[in-house]
Amino acid sequence: MSQETVRTVLVTGGNRGIGYAIAEEFVRRGHRVAVTSRSGHGGPDGALTVAADVTDAASVDAAFTAVEAELGPVEVLVANAGITRDTLVMRMTEEDFTDVVDTNLTGSFRVVKRASKGMLKARFGRIVLVSSVVGLYGGAGQVNYSASKAALVGMARSLTRELGARGITTNVVAPGFIETEMTAVLPEQQQADYKKAIPAGRFASPDEVARVIAWVAGDDAGYISGAVIPVDGGLGMGH
Repeated sequence: MSQETVRTVLVTGGNRGIGYAIAEEFVRRGHRVAVTSRSGHGGPDGALTVAADVTDAASVDAAFTAVEAELGPVEVLVANAGITRDTLVMRMTEEDFTDVVDTNLTGSFRVVKRASKGMLKARFGRIVLVSSVVGLYGGAGQVNYSASKAALVGMARSLTRELGARGITTNVVAPGFIETEMTAVLPEQQQADYKKAIPAGRFASPDEVARVIAWVAGDDAGYISGAVIPVDGGLGMGH
């Protein structure tokens, strides 16, 4: 494989879980990497961590300004920051719904909008929106989360039509069940049931998701845009 061009990469929510693994993978590949976290702490060694709340446009703007001053304009954006407020629809409050949408969907819009300025000027950009198998497969008790994650597909495809001629790609990566703190606390029987539904028969490691994201953001994937790439062991195929 040819040597990749070194890029400035920003991963939102890069202080833990999949986001941390994504940032770590870009660092390993020699890129200039920044992560956002709400506290301004966390993130892997070799990455710049800046404070940002993706529900606040001014906070997002300040974070980008700090990254640009330190590392240069953001060329690769991975919109990963997300929350869950799982509960059955009859018990779900409006706040449960709007908070999840504001972080997962509108938060992605805020960071994409801010990143697009530099990308348009450079006539280059890679935008990766981190969705979920639940976005297309559905999940009981996750009406808010799955709606927010499904909407990223429409966002990516509209961005592809808007920005595609300027050397900017936008893709969705949809992870399935990943070995994280969240899945580790599930009862053993529940974990076994989930694994039965996954053709691969196992959960993914965060690194497996990170490597796909790094690839789709790299030089080799320049003609892929508006795609939904599942990393789910076959769980959601056909969606």
